[in-house]
Amino acid sequence: MLEKIQFMTLMFIGDLKAKRDERGATAVEYGLMVALIAVAIIITVRALGVALDGLFQQVVAAL
Repeated sequence: MLEKIQFMTLMFIGDLKAKRDERGATAVEYGLMVALIAVAIIITVRALGVALDGLFQQVVAAL
């Protein structure tokens, strides 16, 4: 009986540790996704900025 309780306790503690580890991994995954989205936004803004700069230069030259 005592062995059964010890086994159940060890299984419960192991399950708690596994859940805690998953939360940490999830936070890291979300952090990576946010970083990748930020990089994509920066690249897009830079590309649009170059294109808009060319467009404004054409407008200035036409004036």
